[in-house]
Amino acid sequence: MYDSPIAYFNTNDGTSRLAFGNGPMLKLNGDRALADLQTFIDNHTGKHLLVNLSYELKNEIENVSSTNENFSNFPLGYAWVPKYMIEFDYENLNFVQGARDEESMAFMETFMEAEIDQNHESFPHKLRARIEKSEYLRHVSEIKDEIQNGDIYEVNYCQEYFAENVKILDPLSAYFKLNHLTRAPYSSFFSIDDFVLFCGSPERYIKRIGNRLTSQPIKGTQRRGETKEEDFRLKNELLNDPKERAENVMIVDLVRNDLSKIALRGSVEVEELFGIYTFDTVHQMISTISCDIDESMSFTDIIRATFPMGSMTGAPKISAMKSIDNHECFQRGIYSGSIGYIKANGNFDLNVVIRTLLYNRQTNYLSCAVGGAITIKSDPEKEYEECQVKIGRILDGMNA
Repeated sequence: MYDSPIAYFNTNDGTSRLAFGNGPMLKLNGDRALADLQTFIDNHTGKHLLVNLSYELKNEIENVSSTNENFSNFPLGYAWVPKYMIEFDYENLNFVQGARDEESMAFMETFMEAEIDQNHESFPHKLRARIEKSEYLRHVSEIKDEIQNGDIYEVNYCQEYFAENVKILDPLSAYFKLNHLTRAPYSSFFSIDDFVLFCGSPERYIKRIGNRLTSQPIKGTQRRGETKEEDFRLKNELLNDPKERAENVMIVDLVRNDLSKIALRGSVEVEELFGIYTFDTVHQMISTISCDIDESMSFTDIIRATFPMGSMTGAPKISAMKSIDNHECFQRGIYSGSIGYIKANGNFDLNVVIRTLLYNRQTNYLSCAVGGAITIKSDPEKEYEECQVKIGRILDGMNA
């Protein structure tokens, strides 16, 4: 089943998109990755494409660099034209690419049986932090010093959890187990080349419909309560937390600035500020920013203006990325990057790669990164605890 690429995008609201079957594929590398990507897209006009974009594309976009090690060996990304793509809308299915034939129906039935099956393969893999807690706390304190000195306002500082010599025999089972835990609206499974991505993301990076772009950054996280009363109280605490609101509004301003580079004059607007959304594992503060663009704007024009997403860098963006590379000890790769699809008409939807496990089948390496926004008001101990909340529900649930 894994001899050819597979991608599954699941909103967990009754709609999803499944792609499979060998087709043209581009592996992004080098210092002209985005130019190569646009050429690939142009050469397959009128086709549905799948993409994943590494955070490290920042080096080409903003002329920054990282000397940290790429432990996962993930490239700068992939683009792929699947032989088949099926859109599901509850019980209805629509082949938008490829034919409803014996090959496609057999694959689809096998896939859907795996989704329905609740007897998930055990996941005994114990991930450990690449840095000790004391080192994490030291870096947060140093970042706060940079903020105090006026060098920067906010930094999204992350750490990696990893395991080596891992054998995942049934990747689909692992993904469906993760999805059962997260039930996220931008959940995805992506198996391509040597890599498998198990993504339980609640965050949209950017969506295009015609000449309209929409971005929905998340900044602000609170755990779920054990009772309805506690859950309600925690939601209100998140909504009214000055630190979380300050983090969120800084990233909203950053996204507005990014979109203004390509927006039609006067069209950038904040549709929702400080929206509180509840997911199976956490409450999140989400804002929505949109704009209009010229319909001739290309996919990579939009990426160059807005990537990496501000919620995963901090502000100002370039200074934040430099601080990230100084304080983190690993290349993020696909983490903080994006997974998504481009429709045949050029519309697209891309997520933010968080709450995600990355598995390298060739090296048997498993990785899951986690982080949070550091501001002048950050308490290093509480930032560490927030990381544990974010990753603990996933790893504890996967190991259960």
